[in-house]
Amino acid sequence: MRFKIPRWKGIAFRFTFCSALLFPGAFLHSQEVRQDTLEDTRQDVKQLQEVVRELRQEVRKLQEEIRGLRQGYFPEYGEYRFDSVSAYTPHRFIHRLGIEARPQYVFPTNPFLRGENERWKPIQTSFAAHLKYSFKFRPNTCADRIYGGAYQGFGLAVTTFGDKKQLGDPFTFYLFQGARIARFNPRLSLNYEWNFGISAGWQPYDNDYNSYNGAVGSRMNAYLNAGIYLNWAFSRYFDLIIGGDFTHFSNGNTKFPNAGVNTTGAKIGLVYNFNREESDLTKSLVTPLIPRFPRHISYDLVMFGSWRRKGVYVESGKQIASPGSYPVAGFNFAPMYNLNYKFRFGVSLDGVYDGSANVYIEDVITESGDTGARRFCRPGIQHQLALGVSGRAEYVMPYFTIGVGLGSNVLGRGDLRGLYQVFALKMDITRSSFLHIGYNLQNFQTPNYLMLGLGFRFHNKYPKVRH
Repeated sequence: MRFKIPRWKGIAFRFTFCSALLFPGAFLHSQEVRQDTLEDTRQDVKQLQEVVRELRQEVRKLQEEIRGLRQGYFPEYGEYRFDSVSAYTPHRFIHRLGIEARPQYVFPTNPFLRGENERWKPIQTSFAAHLKYSFKFRPNTCADRIYGGAYQGFGLAVTTFGDKKQLGDPFTFYLFQGARIARFNPRLSLNYEWNFGISAGWQPYDNDYNSYNGAVGSRMNAYLNAGIYLNWAFSRYFDLIIGGDFTHFSNGNTKFPNAGVNTTGAKIGLVYNFNREESDLTKSLVTPLIPRFPRHISYDLVMFGSWRRKGVYVESGKQIASPGSYPVAGFNFAPMYNLNYKFRFGVSLDGVYDGSANVYIEDVITESGDTGARRFCRPGIQHQLALGVSGRAEYVMPYFTIGVGLGSNVLGRGDLRGLYQVFALKMDITRSSFLHIGYNLQNFQTPNYLMLGLGFRFHNKYPKVRH
């Protein structure tokens, strides 16, 4: 079989053949130059291939690191050791020391405060001085973005009402937490703060020595406070705060009387930031990545107990306090849907034994034949047990969770019927356990009992936040 060669290829072949015969040196030289060029090209290609391989390895390492940051896993450690939300930052917290002055107006919620007292003068004002320590998430971090620059700590306060003999000058130890509501610029923000603690040094009601005091029934009382304020960082180290707040003192119905003391007013303070940097007061060019929150259902089991006093109305419409305290015990089991980093909601099955429920008074015949004396009587246990269902909502922050609930007893008699409300504070112990401090109200007004207990959380998939 013969192949037909194109004419132009034949002419080129003949020209190349003749040139090699006429100029053999030039032809060999061109061949050597071409071979050298090809060798250089091969070397360049090999180097480029090596560079590409190295770049691919670096890309794979970066992908593994990003995957580890999102999942909390690092191969070099072989297990989940680091938190999943942000990378490690030296000096993760800013430590703070603050002082505050709080002039307050006292609400006239009972006759004693309105002027029916030993001095026959209304108690209208109070003043409190506070010393506070806190630690705060460093600005421009992942935790700062999620929780709005949250800070937490403890404080000491001394309060005076201008009547030490009848009310005392109580001192208070409390925990507190706050965060941003809105930020106007890196130096100015609108914040909120809550306080919760124990107040001691009160002058309580005494039938012989302090009979006018129908507001405070115990020497120790719970302290609740909430407020909003402007925070101005006017230098690297100092913040000025100006705002207002509301305060409630009460013994949680553990003693009688339990009217409590409520105040509202202004707060002004100065905060020193020990290790804050100038860069913390400027807008960051880098925005930290916040991984998507894994929505899930968790289950909270709380066991609680406390004690309470009981007041029973008689024919005259006046309340008579029981001579002793009654035990309270119960549980909450709440499936909760975790919506995001800061909110969860669900329902709760609430069981309680209230030893004061449905107690009644019987007239007792004395030796002289009078029936003036009265005796408190307790019904059967079936009249002191209740089971209810409530809707729950919780605001989740680092270390603390604030919860509210509204429910109704489906099983219960007498005093245990009707609506009830729950306010609770959960303080983290471990990832799956917490302390529970709550308060139960009935029909939005009647104090019921404290809820002091321990809780456990199951199926918890909350990411750990690295500060």
